[in-house]
Amino acid sequence: MKLGFKIALSAVLIGAAALVFNAFSAAEKMPLKQTMTTMAGKPIQIADYQGKVVLVNFWATSCTGCMAEMPGLVAAQNKLGKDKLVTIAVAMSYDNPTYIQNYLAKTPLPFEMVYDQSGEIARAFGEVQLTPTSFLLDPKGRLIKKIVGELSEQQLIDIVNQAHGA
Repeated sequence: MKLGFKIALSAVLIGAAALVFNAFSAAEKMPLKQTMTTMAGKPIQIADYQGKVVLVNFWATSCTGCMAEMPGLVAAQNKLGKDKLVTIAVAMSYDNPTYIQNYLAKTPLPFEMVYDQSGEIARAFGEVQLTPTSFLLDPKGRLIKKIVGELSEQQLIDIVNQAHGA
């Protein structure tokens, strides 16, 4: 191989590696300052909950996996308490607000409920489309784990306790 070709190939490989590294780094940056409005009309940001593990759970009333998952999220939140875990349930833009309200009337939740009417929150978290999708953030707001599919009560408890060093 000619020296010029080797140098060019090396430059391309280094550039590709840098792109991959930046893509993974960017994927782990969470939208901590993203303002979300709860169904009760309260503006919140993930940054408000520094020092706690934050679960951001994207769900929909039409999602059977989401409905199956919700009792475990409620139980984990109740067991861990709001000092260790803050859960923000984000209803997807395609969900019907009446269905969300009906669900909340039947099933009071011990955490924040947000309706992502415009899809802006799902976009901020990397174009979330599948439900349930959960993001677990450590007490400093860094991504611990992204889970596509159901998150079990015990899995959530274990991750939160590990993040708090318990």
